[in-house]
Amino acid sequence: MTNPFFEAPTNDYLVPDFGRLFAADYVEAITEGIWRQRAEIADIASDSSPATFENTFVALERSGALLRDAEMAFSNVYPAHSTPEIQAAYKEISALTTAHQNDVLQNASLFERISAVDTSGLTGEDARLASERLRDFELAGARLDQVQKDRIRAINDRVAELSALFSARVLAGLNQHALLVTDEAELDGLDASQISAARDAAQDKGLDGWLLTLSLFSAQPALSSLKNAAVRARLFERSIARGLPNSGGIEPVGDATEETETLSLAQEIATLRAEKAGLLGFANYAELALAKQTAPSTAAVDQQLKTLAKAAWTNALAEREKLQDVAGGEIAASDFPFYLQQVRASEYKLDSAALKPYFELNKVLTEGVFFAANKLYGLTFTERNDIPVYHPDIRVWEVSNADGSALGLFFGDYFARSTKTGGAWMNSIRGGSQLVGDKPVVTNTMGIPRPPAGQPALLTLDEVNTMFHEFGHALHGLFNVAKYPSLSGTAVPRDFVEYPSQVNEMWAHWPEVIENYAHHVETGEPLPTEILEQLKASSLWGEGFATTEYLGAAILDWAWHQLAPGQTVEDPLAFEEQALREVGFDPSIIAPRYRTGYFQHIFVHMYSAGYYSYIWSEMLDADTVEWFTENGGLNRDAGDTFRNVLLAPGNSLDPLSLFRNLRGRDVNPQFLLERRGLVA
Repeated sequence: MTNPFFEAPTNDYLVPDFGRLFAADYVEAITEGIWRQRAEIADIASDSSPATFENTFVALERSGALLRDAEMAFSNVYPAHSTPEIQAAYKEISALTTAHQNDVLQNASLFERISAVDTSGLTGEDARLASERLRDFELAGARLDQVQKDRIRAINDRVAELSALFSARVLAGLNQHALLVTDEAELDGLDASQISAARDAAQDKGLDGWLLTLSLFSAQPALSSLKNAAVRARLFERSIARGLPNSGGIEPVGDATEETETLSLAQEIATLRAEKAGLLGFANYAELALAKQTAPSTAAVDQQLKTLAKAAWTNALAEREKLQDVAGGEIAASDFPFYLQQVRASEYKLDSAALKPYFELNKVLTEGVFFAANKLYGLTFTERNDIPVYHPDIRVWEVSNADGSALGLFFGDYFARSTKTGGAWMNSIRGGSQLVGDKPVVTNTMGIPRPPAGQPALLTLDEVNTMFHEFGHALHGLFNVAKYPSLSGTAVPRDFVEYPSQVNEMWAHWPEVIENYAHHVETGEPLPTEILEQLKASSLWGEGFATTEYLGAAILDWAWHQLAPGQTVEDPLAFEEQALREVGFDPSIIAPRYRTGYFQHIFVHMYSAGYYSYIWSEMLDADTVEWFTENGGLNRDAGDTFRNVLLAPGNSLDPLSLFRNLRGRDVNPQFLLERRGLVA
């Protein structure tokens, strides 16, 4: 049978025929794509005519079409439907693409060729492309001698291998560390749908009882509802033991036997990254990573994290004191979410379980997320059932502009499954650049617990916010007008990419929007006005905990990536403890959002020395929320300005210049401090 990647897609958006694709097809297509791009690059490097922007930089952008298509498709399938076959393919593909990237960026003839281009007369997006690509070559070691290049290549290959292993073990740990409960009474506090879902999860694995599956976070969502302190402690213990040798003494659920230890992998990855940074002339990997970001220096990031940590910890301790008054004694880290919710319910009259019937998944999506996009940007959404998908859960919508012209496709994949890694993310199947001539095809993926058959999926308030957040990324991809693929959509610095998605969260609670989607699933009654007022009044409650939990993870990331070349970590757990206590945190009171053993953002994905990005981007976000408020909130004029000035350019211009074009000035961090309750 012919590999579908070797045939032209039959649909109008050039989406691959996922229904006919097997793991081996991705490997074959990517392998062939690498060979084709090698030939194209050889032609570029050996061209005897004078080097010009068009025959070097643009030619390089045009190259690798098959590889780009197959890689983008696989990057969606792997985290969302990671079957054993796909996991095996990922290991092979990761090795292939890493080696190929080394070949391209360390190609002396190619680097000599692009360096010969006179870029002094370039402007706009052309100038941006040239500077970005030259920097990429230099940061890959293009100016080093051959011995150093070979060592960087070996480091990149080994890190890719370790990251693939880390990812597979994290997924295995998620499944093995789920908590099996055999007495339904121990689930007191969970609602009927959660209990039913736990029953279904156990039955799916052939187990008797109720299975509380895990999310990637340290503090599991069920901790805020479970009334039994012993059950909370067991769930929390299983969560934070992921990645430890011998599972931290935790008995795996079911008959799983896969290895889950990841600390040794993290140690080696961090050590190798530090060595690579040294070869490239940097003091540590964090300094190397910032060469591609908007943050000006490691000192600036370090100062921000420490300043915020001090204020957040003060707030968290004040919250804990209040929680212990409610509890009548000292509370454990596993109790923090539960008592936060108890105070929210008693003082602000907000009951999470009572809120969920107002947040039905389809209603939130179509009458909330899509509704806000229509009011802001004039977008309309038409469901398409003829587009190939890689899992039956996925729904597809065609997105159109206000004038009826086609903008792109949106894939929504919202339910958790055993083959899906935890968390939520946006990705692209097609980038939609002018040079390629395609339209954007973007995806949003989440891990919402699947409801029992025949019942609606009800969301927590956090899940509602996440849905709006991820769609903010989707809009960034859909609105792309950049010419070049490598500068399109969300291909912006890591500490800028979260900014547009964070801004989109504001519409989840905007009165006109929430009044449109928050209706009781059974009665159709709108969310009462008094609850809307209480949501606003309670906005700062729990921010001490939430900010500390996030900053704990950011500080761990920063510590791992400030290792000097040659510096090693003998005891990862002691290293964690020291890093957190150095900023005044006590992890026995509040655990970081991710511990080293399951911190996929930094050991698998592209947030290494970049998890600070969320709070860095939030400075821009909080300032922009103020801009929207000043400009009338939810309206087309403000939306079109935000779209055209900030979202559509992608990385075709310096990202901070886009913010300055919107605001007329640099960012004011005061809005972030006020939002987080960190103002003295």
